[in-house]
Amino acid sequence: MRYAVLVTGPAGAGKTTFTASFLTHLAASRRTAHLVNLDPAASATSFEYEPVIDIKDLVSLEDVMGELDYGPNGGLVYCFEYLLQNMDWLEEELGGFEDDYLIFDCPGQIELYTHHPFLPTLVQNLTRMGIRTSAVYLIESQFMEDKYKFFSGVLSAMSAMVNLEIPWINIMSKMDLVTSNPEDPSGGARNGFRGKRNIARYLDPDPLLLVSARGQEENTANPRFHALNQAIVQLIEDHPLVSFLPLDLTSSDSLETVISHIDYTMQYGEDEEPKEPRDLDEGDFGDME
Repeated sequence: MRYAVLVTGPAGAGKTTFTASFLTHLAASRRTAHLVNLDPAASATSFEYEPVIDIKDLVSLEDVMGELDYGPNGGLVYCFEYLLQNMDWLEEELGGFEDDYLIFDCPGQIELYTHHPFLPTLVQNLTRMGIRTSAVYLIESQFMEDKYKFFSGVLSAMSAMVNLEIPWINIMSKMDLVTSNPEDPSGGARNGFRGKRNIARYLDPDPLLLVSARGQEENTANPRFHALNQAIVQLIEDHPLVSFLPLDLTSSDSLETVISHIDYTMQYGEDEEPKEPRDLDEGDFGDME
């Protein structure tokens, strides 16, 4: 059984850094894993591990923008349309991997996950190839600094979950930039001090964070602002799909927790046959006669 994890989320959320840490952890656990680059704009120097499959070998954003005079967003859409028209190329590239863990590093344009059919179509093709697929969606801890920005991230995560319809985990990345210790000798992390109870309201989004009493909303000149907040609150309460796992890449336990959740969502290893143990005459057991 082959497994694929789509690493998605907005630009700057730490997808590539998480992917590298993910691969390092799997290698340390003696699990075979490979990087697949699906970002046609990615620089080769941005990867700690060299991709075994790179969409830029098929089409690159730089070439599309230069030859077709497209802008970055239009060029990216063209690249994914071209990929879907040439799925036989991807299927051939994936054909040499069996019983492997494939980590797909995806672009940071969230409209690819929330509005366009590209990734759902890609997932359908991966499923047809017999690859068990899941996705993670990262937003960074800085989103907690602005409750409106945070809830825009919650809604984008919800939209992507509904669009892709696969096992899914949302991750709050860069939690090392947030501290819950007011006596932190470092003077507090970059994203400031937050009590554990306050952090919990963001990891399991509390829509009441968005509620302000009528007449106390920030834009009092527009009463519809309050009504919009109330509508968003009602949507989140009616469809509580989104919660986040905290990710602190300076903590091996934090990374291990996230990876174990990913394994669980894909039922990793449940279809595997038990491997035969090595002969006792080999290795460290050779002198036990």
